[in-house]
Amino acid sequence: MSIIEAIILAIVEGITEFLPVSSTGHMIIASSLMGIADQSFTKTFTVAIQLGAILSVVVLYWKRFFQTTDFYLKLFVAFLPAAIIGFLLNDYIDQLLERVEVVAIMLILGGIVFLFIDKLFHKTEENGLQEISYPTALKIGFFQTIAMIPGVSRSAATIIGGLTQKLNKKTAAEFSFFLAVPTMAAATGYKLLKFYKAGNGFSNDEITLLLIGNVVAFVVAMFAIKSFIQFLTTNGFKLFGYYRIVVGAIILALYFSGIKLSTL
Repeated sequence: MSIIEAIILAIVEGITEFLPVSSTGHMIIASSLMGIADQSFTKTFTVAIQLGAILSVVVLYWKRFFQTTDFYLKLFVAFLPAAIIGFLLNDYIDQLLERVEVVAIMLILGGIVFLFIDKLFHKTEENGLQEISYPTALKIGFFQTIAMIPGVSRSAATIIGGLTQKLNKKTAAEFSFFLAVPTMAAATGYKLLKFYKAGNGFSNDEITLLLIGNVVAFVVAMFAIKSFIQFLTTNGFKLFGYYRIVVGAIILALYFSGIKLSTL
């Protein structure tokens, strides 16, 4: 992997991680088109640079992370379903991650759902709640487990979960960002631990690429988060729906045309 390729992947990660468009699908396209998807370091790199994206949430909302223990308890409650189900179904989830066509199909199906979300929850947006209770946090946590199917998008699942609990879009999106911190940190830490237990290590060049990737993902994610909140509250989900359908169709077209695509 070259520095340019690392920067491109980091930009893709930073833009797509917190948007409801599936970062997995975009990483598949980007790494496959650059011809580096099969490299073992690429798979580790795409996991490791999530740390930079996570840090962007902490920096942007640092005041929210210095609140009462109630804030952290709600995050813990929302995190539990993914932690438990992810542990129990880890092998099955890994098998799904090898299915490029699953990613594409879920992108398209999710996109179709997005075309109707705004109409379904327009009353929620007008009179939506801004406070999250413990039962609401738990229910959003169960919605997050749906994102274990690659291509669903963690942010999409959790934001929609928030809307079903009568939260307004801004509150649902912000809680999705907060919940990403423990969820992504745990998933990233687990995958990196497996990498090291397998006897792998990083060369100096790879460490440099990881540092560059995390910095780029951090900066890009900060802009993506701030822009997304404003766009979502003003324009809703429909454009994201069309976009997901197009990306899913592109992946399917590449897949069935015989172009080798590799999952992450």
